[in-house]
Amino acid sequence: MTWIVLLSIILVSALKILVTCLPTPVVKWLMTKFQLHPTLDDQNVTVTVDGKHLEGKDKMQVIDYFNKATFLKQYYVHEGNKDYYKHLEDSETPLVIDTKKGKKDVRLCVYSYDDHVDVVKQYKKKIIAYSLLSDHLQKQSITADLA
Repeated sequence: MTWIVLLSIILVSALKILVTCLPTPVVKWLMTKFQLHPTLDDQNVTVTVDGKHLEGKDKMQVIDYFNKATFLKQYYVHEGNKDYYKHLEDSETPLVIDTKKGKKDVRLCVYSYDDHVDVVKQYKKKIIAYSLLSDHLQKQSITADLA
């Protein structure tokens, strides 16, 4: 009977150490799996402004600005939240970024304002909206310059 208790204490202790001291690659994988603001790479991304696809330097610049943006807060969007959708309709034409996350297609609509940037992330049948802080994406002229 004492062997069973001793072995169970050793197994529980080993499990506790393993869970609290995960290796760095495992922690990075878990963080990227659940992060809201994705990091984009230029190979799997299509950037569109007013129906025109961006290529080359402009595309790389937008992706770099998006990756360096700071996450502010998440908005809870549901079908009954008409105020948020009206807020988006009043804004300018968004930057549309199409990418893949694993096997899933993800569409990011980026709306720029003077003080923040709103991003609407659509994948599967889910819609997630959040706000970013980016000096370069906040400029109202960025969509006009790129279009």
